[in-house]
Amino acid sequence: MTPEQLEETRRNERAAEAERPGCLRVCTAAGCLSSGGQQVKDELTKRLKDRAEDARPAVKGVGCMGLCAAGPLVSVEPGDALYAGVSAEDAPEIVAALDAGSPVERLRCDPRQPFFARQKRVVLENAGRIDPERLEDYVAADGYSALATAVTEMSPEDVRREMSASGLRGRGGAGFPTGIKWDTVAKVEQRPKYVVCNADEGDPGAFMDRAVLESDPHRVLEGMAIAAYAVGAEKGFVYVRAEYPLAIKRLQRAIRFAKGAGFLGEEICGTPFHFSVELRLGAGAFVCGEETALISSIEGGRGLPRPRPPYPASSGLWGQPTLINNVETFANVAPIVRRGGVWFAEIGAERSKGTKVFALAGKIRNTGLIEVPMGMSLREIVTDIGGGVPDEGRALKAVQTGGPSGGCIPEPSLDSPVDYESLAELGSIMGSGGMIVMDDSSSMVDVARYFMEFCMTESCGKCIPCRVGTYQMHELLEKMCRGQATRRDLDLLKELCDVVKHTSLCGLGQTAPNSVLSTLRFFDEEYESLLRPEGTVALTVSASDGNGEVSHG
Repeated sequence: MTPEQLEETRRNERAAEAERPGCLRVCTAAGCLSSGGQQVKDELTKRLKDRAEDARPAVKGVGCMGLCAAGPLVSVEPGDALYAGVSAEDAPEIVAALDAGSPVERLRCDPRQPFFARQKRVVLENAGRIDPERLEDYVAADGYSALATAVTEMSPEDVRREMSASGLRGRGGAGFPTGIKWDTVAKVEQRPKYVVCNADEGDPGAFMDRAVLESDPHRVLEGMAIAAYAVGAEKGFVYVRAEYPLAIKRLQRAIRFAKGAGFLGEEICGTPFHFSVELRLGAGAFVCGEETALISSIEGGRGLPRPRPPYPASSGLWGQPTLINNVETFANVAPIVRRGGVWFAEIGAERSKGTKVFALAGKIRNTGLIEVPMGMSLREIVTDIGGGVPDEGRALKAVQTGGPSGGCIPEPSLDSPVDYESLAELGSIMGSGGMIVMDDSSSMVDVARYFMEFCMTESCGKCIPCRVGTYQMHELLEKMCRGQATRRDLDLLKELCDVVKHTSLCGLGQTAPNSVLSTLRFFDEEYESLLRPEGTVALTVSASDGNGEVSHG
């Protein structure tokens, strides 16, 4: 599809949209589907099918609207009504209200509430508005216009210059400047080159990448194609978790349609640029989120990390130069090319530009997906957007960011801004965007034990510090939770944290101690309260036979 054909398609689709008498958008992302979203869509479609086409509002299945705790969600135009907790039985009342021109008050959710009003959507600007399975919907929302502009009006150097000007940093967790990474791959003369999208989202409580792929898959493909043009690659891979069947289905459909329309494959947008994309399904190994382990898995081997250097930028897939970014990073590319790097750099904090997508989970009222400017405080996110803890009489205690590799930030520190440097100072990381909220019913030692168990289970076993160290740390935390640990055990735990952090091969082991270190830093009294004095006897009772078992400290 040439730029002229793309513009004609966009005009036609927008004109057709304007002629419709209205639109009912039903969330059909995984969260709402699990609570009956497809049945709601089917029932609304059934109730409207007998109407003449020019009098029939469109019923669209769309991506995540964000407020997952209140799903299934339905938005209605005209009127901009948003309905929460909708069931198929509500369809007749919703259709009748549409005819009457007044909303169904008992289902109504205020779109002006802080959960929606405090967000700034860049990555998620199309989520909840377009049908992720229709290429035409994406094109009508300026989809693929950035790719057409890049390959017909800009040089690869121009594209990379905009990325550098934007200040975009990798959204996979490390926060490495995207422009520098692209420049590094572009300068390597060796061919072929590859572009890889890391969609192996494995953090407990995280669902940001899944939601983006389910809601706007073409946006990620467009970002990958622009990146390939900028660095000189002709082949790409999306490495996605096999546990995300809906995301996989929509990605496969998007790749097929984009190729048919000339946005992937040969002579993209009528130019000599070629770029094709394939999916690779991960088998659920958390370590494959580490880029060298991911590369090994794509190549057909076991997902084991490799020593660095060499880095993938010079020696990645099959020893060739490889650009690896995660889903959210690629989803930022098209708007940066459309609106310019300077526009993006004006959003966010001084050293952390743009927005960040977070998955709010845990003890929080508004569980769901949000996108906020970098620099917003954790307290604003949790209390204003998230609605605070849901249980009356319970107090907010801590927020865990960055998944198993991150740390627990105590309530007094929640006024800190969300940016890479501020979180690092608190002993945590940005990570891919998981944010788990805990109230005062949570034991922080038990939280550390849970995340250490995850790291221990997911360790690939290649290096001894991670394989053995995580096991030993987990054993010590178990001992503490049982009230059997002594001061010597606590000292040993601290020593192990240092060893594992500084001697493990890859990021999994290097960051595995973070949950322990952050809870020791801010909640040391909880560890102290579980210790028994040296030389005393710990008594445990077997639940099976009631016989006492004695162990000596």
